[in-house]
Amino acid sequence: MPNRLAHETSPYLLQHADNPVDWWPWSAEAFEEARKRNVPVLLSIGYSSCHWCHVMAHESFEDQQTAEYLNAHYVSVKVDREERPDVDAVYMEAVQAATGQGGWPMTVFLTPDAEPFYFGTYFPPGPRQGMPSFRQVLQGVHQAWDERRDEVTEVAGKIVRDLAGREISYGDAQTPGEEELAQALLGLTREYDPQRGGFGGAPKFPPSMVLEFLLRHHARTGAEGALQMASDTCERMARGGIYDQLGGGFARYSVDRDWVVPHFEKMLYDNALLCRVYAHLWRATGSELARRVALETADFMVRELRTNEGGFASALDADSDDGTGKHVEGAYYVWTPEQLREVLGEQDAELAVRHFGVTEEGTFEEGASVLQLPVREGLSDADKVASIRERLLAARSERPAPGRDDKVVAAWNGLAIAALAETGAYFDRPDLVEAAVAAADLLVRLHLDEQARLTRTSKDGHAGANAGVLEDYADVAEGFLALASVTGEGVWLEFAGFLVDHVLARFTDPESGSLYDTAADAERLIRRPQDPTDNAAPSGWTAAAGALLGYAAHTGSEPHRTAAERALGVVKALGPRVPRFIGWGLAVAEAVLDGPREVAVVGPSFDDEGTRSLHRTALLGTAPGAVVAVGVPGSEEFPLLSDRPLVGGEPTAYVCRNFTCDAPTTEVERLRAVLSD
Repeated sequence: MPNRLAHETSPYLLQHADNPVDWWPWSAEAFEEARKRNVPVLLSIGYSSCHWCHVMAHESFEDQQTAEYLNAHYVSVKVDREERPDVDAVYMEAVQAATGQGGWPMTVFLTPDAEPFYFGTYFPPGPRQGMPSFRQVLQGVHQAWDERRDEVTEVAGKIVRDLAGREISYGDAQTPGEEELAQALLGLTREYDPQRGGFGGAPKFPPSMVLEFLLRHHARTGAEGALQMASDTCERMARGGIYDQLGGGFARYSVDRDWVVPHFEKMLYDNALLCRVYAHLWRATGSELARRVALETADFMVRELRTNEGGFASALDADSDDGTGKHVEGAYYVWTPEQLREVLGEQDAELAVRHFGVTEEGTFEEGASVLQLPVREGLSDADKVASIRERLLAARSERPAPGRDDKVVAAWNGLAIAALAETGAYFDRPDLVEAAVAAADLLVRLHLDEQARLTRTSKDGHAGANAGVLEDYADVAEGFLALASVTGEGVWLEFAGFLVDHVLARFTDPESGSLYDTAADAERLIRRPQDPTDNAAPSGWTAAAGALLGYAAHTGSEPHRTAAERALGVVKALGPRVPRFIGWGLAVAEAVLDGPREVAVVGPSFDDEGTRSLHRTALLGTAPGAVVAVGVPGSEEFPLLSDRPLVGGEPTAYVCRNFTCDAPTTEVERLRAVLSD
């Protein structure tokens, strides 16, 4: 008998719809039920591609006896963290404050007033390695609720008061200057792993936002060390097992320091961010490896994550059927020497073993290896390797595929739109730009209401019930701004303006200029979440600063520029201390220091060859955060095109920054020099 989750749209919640647990979705009715029954709430938070979420579901939530105990003594609430990042953020902060760590599945026990009093992540079905079993935890919490209620409510009240006292204060609202950005670079240099690329130890995550900062810092200052860290990290990741050497695209993270064994789920946000990083690395260096990885990652997103409606799905699972009916992590991606021989024959398998670093003992589990590129290109027959890749990819496609989370998340689609638009423009791939436009059309059609308020998710062409959070408004605006620069269609600038106006009106503290993750009129939780630090994607706070700055550069709007600069005060405070965790804020600060530059290209038509050459040169400029407008003289599509005539009847480019303009130019080389100065 399906439970209440059967009517939800979230793939993660639907995975639990047939559990014997009497799940509720997050709702006022669930907490009212707990009050009526005088029982605590079990809050379980996860997401569809989370490996240990699946494990705990199978071990505990599918177990009849455990379910009966839960149903008798708790109201059980299941939340998809990707649908409700606000709920996730509030209780994750509580878990981390109480235990010093956090993760998913997240297991939190609440009073009927939604106040947390006991926390954990994964609990095993039996006691293990010092961890109590899930049943022991349930019994202990039930006993405490029944016998020591005053103590429980006192703990819950103290936790809520402590959280309320964690409001962010960062001194002044000034943007970071040269000194703070130099200190941030020095801090990154100290944490850099020169042998393997990346930062810190295992597990190792792709540092997408930090890489953007390093590329922008090099572009503005010429610092070779910044470019070296970025290019070496990108090369190590691209050669490692974290990158899918057959199908393109990146896994979530590497469990080791050497990028060998990934946690195999593939997330839209990682691939969108990394696609853009590699495209920008190619723009800075001309690296052939960066070009290949950017295009392969873009093609992966379009091929495997695009939905029927034109948006992009959230993720592919880490687990899949290993051919015996058993779901195993990485089963779709790993190879044994014997499997290579079956597909390729003896001779080609021998080359594949060497080329992809496959060993008899295996680099993963049970003799299987994750494919890597330990040998540099050029040492193997390129045509032969291409043939081997094609045959292995074809054979892999016959394996049971990992599950796909088909929900469309506004923020992550915004990131994908920016990446695909720019990658398509750089490499003359109009199909990628078209994919970006189709996703943007879907967001406008399905996720935006008449007041330009965003809905967080949709699935199968139906909008979800949850309001957009700050990162949705910021990342979608960022995507629309990139699309405006690439396509020359001013409507995308207009839509971006609607979104950043919501940021000013509903997400910004007018006193301090700090930003909240939820709107002023959003559902009230025990705390209004507010986090300026990057996680797997840019924080909503710093992404909003970037979008506000880009919109201000396009329009000359002083309120948007001022809001961006005030928001960056937190980067001045945190950048020198924890640069790894505020990389996007540092990247936006680089754009402020550079201007950012405003480039207007005018020509007789968008398809005119001279116009196209100047436009492409403008897009390929490495100046941090530069904005580009293209159109015919007198066009009202973009404010930057106003009063920009042709010079001598020729297509012309105008470059301005900080209220000062260079002389207009009709020459591609001159424009290139101005934008790389």
